[in-house]
Amino acid sequence: MSPYTKHHNRLLHLPKPAAHWTRLLGLAVLVGITSGFAAVLLEYGLHHGAKHLVLRFVDFASTETFVFRWQVLVLPALGGLLSGIMVRLLCPKAIGHGTDVLVRAFHRNSGALPIRGPAVKAAAAIGVISCGGSAGPEGPIAALGAAIGSCMSSVFSLTPRERRTMLIAGCGAGIGAIFQCPMGGALFAVSILYRDPDFETDAVVPAFVASVVGYCIYMPFWGKHFPLLGSANEFAFKTPFELLPYAVLALVCGLVCIVFNRCLHFVEHRPLARLRMPSWLAPAIGGLATGLVACMLPQVMDGRYEFIQDAMNTSVFTERFSSLGAWGLVALFGGVVLAKCLATALTVGSGASGGVLGPSVFVGGAAGALVGCLFEALLPGMIPESLRQGLIAVGMAGVLSAAMRTPLAAIVMVAEMTGGYGLIVPSMLVCVGAYVIGRRFGLNSEQVQTAADSPAHAGDAIIHMLERWQVGDLMQRDWPETVTRATTLRELVTMINPGTHPVFAVVENSRIVGLISLPDIKRIMSEPGVSEAVIAADIMTDEVDTIDADENVYSAVTLMARENHVVMPVVSPREPDLFLGMLSRHEVYAAVRGQLDEMRRHLLVEHRGLAAIDQEENLQQLVMGVSGPKFDNIQRLLVPIQAVGRSLRESDFRQNYGVHVIAIEQPDGSLECPPNPDRPLQTNQRLVAIVQEAENGV
Repeated sequence: MSPYTKHHNRLLHLPKPAAHWTRLLGLAVLVGITSGFAAVLLEYGLHHGAKHLVLRFVDFASTETFVFRWQVLVLPALGGLLSGIMVRLLCPKAIGHGTDVLVRAFHRNSGALPIRGPAVKAAAAIGVISCGGSAGPEGPIAALGAAIGSCMSSVFSLTPRERRTMLIAGCGAGIGAIFQCPMGGALFAVSILYRDPDFETDAVVPAFVASVVGYCIYMPFWGKHFPLLGSANEFAFKTPFELLPYAVLALVCGLVCIVFNRCLHFVEHRPLARLRMPSWLAPAIGGLATGLVACMLPQVMDGRYEFIQDAMNTSVFTERFSSLGAWGLVALFGGVVLAKCLATALTVGSGASGGVLGPSVFVGGAAGALVGCLFEALLPGMIPESLRQGLIAVGMAGVLSAAMRTPLAAIVMVAEMTGGYGLIVPSMLVCVGAYVIGRRFGLNSEQVQTAADSPAHAGDAIIHMLERWQVGDLMQRDWPETVTRATTLRELVTMINPGTHPVFAVVENSRIVGLISLPDIKRIMSEPGVSEAVIAADIMTDEVDTIDADENVYSAVTLMARENHVVMPVVSPREPDLFLGMLSRHEVYAAVRGQLDEMRRHLLVEHRGLAAIDQEENLQQLVMGVSGPKFDNIQRLLVPIQAVGRSLRESDFRQNYGVHVIAIEQPDGSLECPPNPDRPLQTNQRLVAIVQEAENGV
């Protein structure tokens, strides 16, 4: 019995759907705890790595530009080389940045995401970012959290549908922890899968639970070390006239997303593809180019948002006006926006470990500062200081909304990260506007349009149908092949109908105590010295997997497939061993087929134009036919001419005819069971044999 079955049986006494939610939410807590600690370790590596590497040579709060330092030039190349070698040696098949990896696993791989690749890439990302590479840790922790959820699902033998749910929960926990935004992290995880504003509704509750738990694990360690734009909680939307600069910001954020996409696409498909260099060397070349950009604008190496935080400081912001002037600041922030897009494309697009989620937030903040400075340059004194600073916080949400195609999640995430809850109204305007402008140019190529386009939802109509039905509605209550422990082997064979593959339910005092299938009969018939003294108790399988009559049919067929059952005993929810009947795969198929035929009939009535297509499909099936898998059944066969006068042993039916003879039917209808292997066969006898045939449609 599998771990899933044991776990399932322990929960049978719980009322439905309490057992289902107990299992999912319990796992969501475990996923949240593990992902939270993974975020703690990642933050620890980034904090100390950056302190001993890039921060020794670059002051991100400075406004200096075009200052050459050989360390700034070389450090990103070393980080890229380290990343390339680690990935090449430890997980050479790992491709794509964080969010793309988990989205692909959800849609294409049944939620399966091995932990090795994301773990190695998260460790490599520490080296890349600590060396000044323009990448973010949020993408790697999202993929690592998703991989943790997927692996835990494998440990507990969850279904692919539940595994996808845990994949999303792990992503939400990682993002909620590293960004310090539990609600935003959960919303991001359930919406990152699609290009259109769509959500994976089945995963909402587990994602929220895992995100809260991951956030609570992370905060005692790093929550007070890196407050992100904490002064934004002082800003608030006051008058409708403030919407004008925010409307301009929406346009700028959408355009910045387009530039970001073009830069990333160019690096991934043009120069690197033409050079055809080894995969482990490409990140080093990209890092060297990033270092060259950083020599002009070192702010692009900032992976901790210090430059954006400093721009929010009123006194420093004013000092910059006095030293650089309004147009000087426009040039500075405009240059940082473009340089950050290019540097991130060179880092991540070359194959270095890291994500684009964090750089999207950084670019958005710089874009907000750019718009504020632009209004100050054009209309001096007309825009209050608080509004210019509010544009920075809202700009972070705007670019994130368009780049990740998650407008609602972006609004909530940035509000939580910055404390700028008073900026919800302008955030709504900017995020929706930027999303509409830049959604075609998002940075996640693995996203599909909507849930209807996802392979993960290909069978939703049938699955929802099976989830609505209860096992008790489809089970066969009067199971014809019900026997007791004392039933003899001869009686079992007598009960078998030709052309069937029976499963006998062994019942005592209305309690299910065992099952007998054809493999059990095969096994006993193959043993030497078998006699009529063999009874059901000798050959039955006493470890019986059962299903509750109140369970939904989808859970039942999933368990049947997992344990390779054709039929399954149904028991009372109040008395676990009380036998009520049997649920067969054939009965489920017949019910589904009937429901689908009814839906098809209504479809053709409502949409007559589809009738011709339906006729074409019917014709194709008649011409081609459908051959299903092989299965054992019982047949009564004539004695082959070649075997007449020869014994079963001499004829070797198993080798020469592919059948297993379990009895011989005499002319008077009596059965010789077990058959005498040395008695010559006659033409008027029939052989009761187990044969293998193709199963059609079941």
